[in-house]
Formats: sequence, structure tokens, C-alpha cells
Amino acid sequence: MAVKMLALGVMGFGGGLVIAGAVFAFIAIIGVVPRIAQKTKTEKYILLYEEGIIIGGIFGASCLMVDYSLPIGVPAVVTLMLMVGIFYGCLAVSLAEVLDVIPVLTRRSGLKRGLKFFITALAAGKLIGSLLYYFIPGFFIE
Repeated sequence: MAVKMLALGVMGFGGGLVIAGAVFAFIAIIGVVPRIAQKTKTEKYILLYEEGIIIGGIFGASCLMVDYSLPIGVPAVVTLMLMVGIFYGCLAVSLAEVLDVIPVLTRRSGLKRGLKFFITALAAGKLIGSLLYYFIPGFFIE
């Protein structure tokens, strides 16, 4: 029984390493970190950005394995969730940019003007959907 548990643990750890490596490689390939650093004119902090993503990935993965909580208070939780949302938004926009989704969409739909309103409407829809998901009891099933 102990050998079986050890083997399962090693396989799970190995699988997690592979998935984590794939996620970090994906983030590196689409160039989200250099793009954010370039847009914010903070290229000198690019290593700090990368280390933050790695530490965040390790922390997020550990949350799946260990049940713990940090007594940081509501303002800190709101700040952290805002930062996570900004990162996911940047990741989605970078992926769309790499895949040329927006130029293809504008060509096919014939949208010439108002692209910034279209993108803002997409972001607002995502925000509203997220707020509904998290703040309306019973909106999702656990």
C-alpha cells in the first residue's frame, strides 16, 4: 500500500511539473511578460515579473494540495483578486494578439470604426459575468 501511494505521489508530482512547465512555456511564447514591461516602460523589472509569475504558480498549485488560509483581510483579498484579473486580462489580450483574433474578427465582421468600444464591451461582459459568478449565491454549483 505504501509503495502504491509513493508511486502515485511521484506520478502526480511529475505530471504537475509537466503541466506547470507547459503553462510557463505558453506564457513565455505568447510574450505577455515582455509586452507588459514594454507597455508600462518597466523593462528593468522583467526578472521580477517572471519570478512573480513563478511564485504565483507555485502558490496556486500548493493551494490545490494543502487546505490553508491566510488572515489578510478583505482589502488585501480585493487587491489580490484585482491583480489576478489584470493578469488574466493581459494574458487573454496577448493570446488574442498572437493569434491575430482581433484583425480577423474586424475583417470578417466589417467593423471599421468603434473597435475600442467593442473591446471595452467584451471586457465589461467578462467583468459582469465574473461578478455574477462570485457574488450571487447559487449562481454556480459547488
